[in-house]
Amino acid sequence: MKLILPIFAITAIFLTGCKHIVCSDPLPLPGAIASDTTVVTNAPTTISLSSREKEKDPGLRRSTYTPRVYPVDERGFSPVDASLAKAYAREEIVTNDDEGSLNPFVLKVISGYPLDGTYQYHCSWKPREYDLYNGVTQDQWFKGMVVAKAYPDGSRCSYCCGFTFEVFVRAMKLRNIQSGIEQDDFNGMTFNDLFNALQFWYIEGKGDSEARAVTSYGLGRSITNFAEARPGDFLSYSSTPSGGHAVIFLGWLHDDAKDTNKISGLKYFSSNLSGNGLGYVQAHFSDCTKNGHGVLRNYVNLAHVGAIKDYKSFNRAEIIQRNAYAPTQPTRMVYLPEPAK
Repeated sequence: MKLILPIFAITAIFLTGCKHIVCSDPLPLPGAIASDTTVVTNAPTTISLSSREKEKDPGLRRSTYTPRVYPVDERGFSPVDASLAKAYAREEIVTNDDEGSLNPFVLKVISGYPLDGTYQYHCSWKPREYDLYNGVTQDQWFKGMVVAKAYPDGSRCSYCCGFTFEVFVRAMKLRNIQSGIEQDDFNGMTFNDLFNALQFWYIEGKGDSEARAVTSYGLGRSITNFAEARPGDFLSYSSTPSGGHAVIFLGWLHDDAKDTNKISGLKYFSSNLSGNGLGYVQAHFSDCTKNGHGVLRNYVNLAHVGAIKDYKSFNRAEIIQRNAYAPTQPTRMVYLPEPAK
């Protein structure tokens, strides 16, 4: 029996998904990663990526995939759910930092993702798939609706801004649960507020970024001083050759031991990695590489989600509303126990 899914028309002023406009260069390929980038996995060797990760041709994927059981355990948990189950049950408490920021919870969440290549990368632009898929590994629920949809074939694939948004949602809920408040209370945001924030996060318009999503809804602040960045912040960058990426920031690189104030690059966790899908990476700034390829130092956006007590009120009427696509709900059942072998 074939599974038939509706196809919805999407109208967007800007091309969608993890893009960063750099000066007058053309829009980058989705998920392009800067050159001089190193992927660090749990394997004993290091994988080097080329200057631009080539997009696999997924043009027919939406109409030819074979629906299969979405692998979960007897509780309906995915591998990530199972790994983080004790934390969400408050049996394993995440230690707050001095500020009470979201960062420790972000780091806890990313620790739950497997690095064995089972969570692969996929982002189709021909045709675009935003009616089916928002780059998250599994459906992300908020206020009783799905705010970001996973790919319906159960493959747990992702792309960069979708993955970081998923980590943000998971971390916000985890912190709420461990703080004893309603898990879907994101500073009083409605479903439509969060879906609008998602579109800022995915850079659907001029001036958009994760920082815009965070600051617009009073959740935190934008970081302009690199010295203030902390592991667990959300970062996006543009690169040369023309590209861009969205990641979980983990730290700065200092190649010159004599000048520790000179930041030469960054360490991060992200999706879109060739072969492994998810993993730990480091990349250098273009002004610190021999060929001039890499992250553009002046095109880095950093967002920091602060303490719950420091949330600020927001005026919905003053926030730009994006309409790049509609928050259509999934039309399939995928959360089924894996058959016994």
